[in-house]
Amino acid sequence: MNDNEIYGGEELDNIVILNDEDGNEVRFEFLDLVELDDEEYVVLLPIAEEGEEDEEGEVVILKVEDIDEDTDEESYVSVDDPETLNKVFEIFKEKFKDDFDFVD
Repeated sequence: MNDNEIYGGEELDNIVILNDEDGNEVRFEFLDLVELDDEEYVVLLPIAEEGEEDEEGEVVILKVEDIDEDTDEESYVSVDDPETLNKVFEIFKEKFKDDFDFVD
């Protein structure tokens, strides 16, 4: 995770840069860390690159895997279970109900 990275002329905290399946860098804003059943999940909001359309409000939920003790970096994996995704998203929505307008 890069802190205080300059993006689009603005200084943003909590920027996570991940590689997609094609090896391209994708930037996300870190929104929250949710704990469920002794597992941790990150809730990320994709940041639209200049010239791209912003798909408003779609978050990405990834499971936090072990931290590499040598580099202190976390790895994230996709979550295939819809029930787990819904539970994590419900926890996130409850925590941030006053900060975001959620659409069902």
